[in-house]
Amino acid sequence: MEKEETKNKKQSEEDKNISTENEKKLDENNKIPEEKELSPEEKIKELEDKLARSYAEMENQRRRYEKEKDDALDYGGFSFARESLNLIDNLERSKTSLENDEKLKNTDALKKILEHIEIINKDMLTILKKNNIEPIKSINEKLDPNLHQAMMEVEDDQKDVGTIVQEIQKGFMMKERLLRPSLVCVSKKTQKNKENGKKTGEIKENKDKN
Repeated sequence: MEKEETKNKKQSEEDKNISTENEKKLDENNKIPEEKELSPEEKIKELEDKLARSYAEMENQRRRYEKEKDDALDYGGFSFARESLNLIDNLERSKTSLENDEKLKNTDALKKILEHIEIINKDMLTILKKNNIEPIKSINEKLDPNLHQAMMEVEDDQKDVGTIVQEIQKGFMMKERLLRPSLVCVSKKTQKNKENGKKTGEIKENKDKN
């Protein structure tokens, strides 16, 4: 009986020791590694890196602010300028309407009214020019999708295909930015010349084959 008790006691102590060892191993595995202490030179380098990054970020912010400020000064009135173009459009429409009025045709009254409209129109264009807003060249220019918007095609064998022959609505630039495109009509070949060109191409192709 005593032997059995001694045996059980010994087994209990062994189990306790094993449990203690397992706990130690578990603690060692879960233990957060201690940070390596940096040398003075490494600390200085780390601080220099942080300072350089902070300076670069501040410089980027400064550049963004400068760009936003410049854009605000240059294009702050962009929307207002675009709306103001309606006045020029209305003057052009009024001029066209008066010129087509049968009752006023060839009268002194019409001439005087048109002269006043032209003066106002020129004054407005001068004011816009002083604010870096200028009309886009269109007539006899090649169609440029960045500046012009083609509304229709007109048959004209005297012009190269894609040449602007009529301006429906004047376009404007504000410095380097498009305020609005010009609405234009562009030239195309007549049907007769299209057919002749097609026949010429077919003849040339047949000659090349032979």
